[in-house]
Amino acid sequence: MENHLCPSHPILVVDDEKSALQSFEIALYASGYSNVITCDDSRTVMSLMKKKQFSLVLLDLVMPHISGPALLKMIKEKYPWIPIIIVSAISDGKSVIQCMRDGARDYLFKPVDKTELAKRVRSTLEFKDMEQENARLREQILETKLKHPEMFSKILTQNPKMLSIFKYCEAVAGSQNPILITGETGTGKELIAQAIHHLSMRCGEFVAVNVAAFDDPVFADSLFGHVRGAFTGADKARKGLVEQANGGTLFLDEIGDLSLSSQVKLLRLLQEQEYFPVGSDLPKKANVRVVTSTLKNLSTLKQEGKFREDLYYRLVGHQVTLPPLRERLDDVSLLLDYFLECEATEQDKKKPAYHPELINFLRTYSFPGNVRELKAMASDAVSQHCSRMLSSASFKNHIHSEDSLGGVIPHVEETSSWDTVNFSPESLPPLKEVVTKISTTLINTAMERSGGNQSAAARILGISQQSLSLKLKKINN
Repeated sequence: MENHLCPSHPILVVDDEKSALQSFEIALYASGYSNVITCDDSRTVMSLMKKKQFSLVLLDLVMPHISGPALLKMIKEKYPWIPIIIVSAISDGKSVIQCMRDGARDYLFKPVDKTELAKRVRSTLEFKDMEQENARLREQILETKLKHPEMFSKILTQNPKMLSIFKYCEAVAGSQNPILITGETGTGKELIAQAIHHLSMRCGEFVAVNVAAFDDPVFADSLFGHVRGAFTGADKARKGLVEQANGGTLFLDEIGDLSLSSQVKLLRLLQEQEYFPVGSDLPKKANVRVVTSTLKNLSTLKQEGKFREDLYYRLVGHQVTLPPLRERLDDVSLLLDYFLECEATEQDKKKPAYHPELINFLRTYSFPGNVRELKAMASDAVSQHCSRMLSSASFKNHIHSEDSLGGVIPHVEETSSWDTVNFSPESLPPLKEVVTKISTTLINTAMERSGGNQSAAARILGISQQSLSLKLKKINN
């Protein structure tokens, strides 16, 4: 398996003592930082930085030729975005204060504790990542177009809300922080996760797993693997999905179904970037970007004690909420055309034409199964198609079937009309007048929503077409 470097850009360690450099390098490697470059001559640092892009600099203060304080100023003047941690045996307060004023991010005293070194390095890299992310977000707000629209080619849409989500994904894809994707079933959560992975330019694999399918022992074994002899039948070691996703993205679907005991194991992976294979007492380092998804409300689960609070706040560093299809009905025509084309090709048929009223009819439906349900409806319609014009019968039968099961609420956009009706107790209008106004508002909204199609509007209102026709005549007279 390819060994992916962490961080993607190297950490530069500058110290004139070779033994100190070796010690730092070993400590960093043990903490999972495999991309480290050491330098024992301060005179070569600036030429090194000109050739390479660094994530972080660990800098000694007392060195021959060019001192640490002088080098600190030189680096910050030319490369102000690179964080610097001072590591020195000098422990006087003035020296610390001056280094911080000159741009140092942190200060460590020798001899350096390995755990503390790893903690400070991780904190500094996370802070740098957050700064870069904020800059990307500010830039995206000002941008009017996507930088990489091709990354979203699997998601057909012309909806402004979806396009703004794509822009947000572009902005946060390069971050190392977890991303939580929420939305109803069939809204495309895994497609968004794949797009984020490709945008991140991570060189490892995209590995997807539905955690709802695992109980605690199977979850740990699947994600973290096991060592030989870990349990009966474990005659050889097995690598887990975390190792398979090394250098890439681990997508955990249905995270809201994860048990509390498994949540503890996942939390360690996120906090420390390490995990224990089943049966092992030695932790292994991980280099993965975790993306999760759920159709459940994690905030509610947290309040009910079914989801750990610390894990919740780790996962929601970035959050993408995908709208249901009923909130992006301007995409129905685009999606239907695409699905009809695909299904016709697969079934070796010519793509059928359909009456424009079919779109108006579909836009009155709430699509509980979202895009996935529309695709299934198109597939069924093409399977039954045997004439020039596509029949709407299969669509109507599907919707009627869903209605009879109580699974569908006809979609109508909320209106603020009811919120603006204020009556004075001294001058209440006649009830008949109020009912007439409300009925007129409902009918006009339904007609507008259905594109003027009386059958579709009647369905929204839950009345017959004949009844609606009579009411329209009264309104228009």
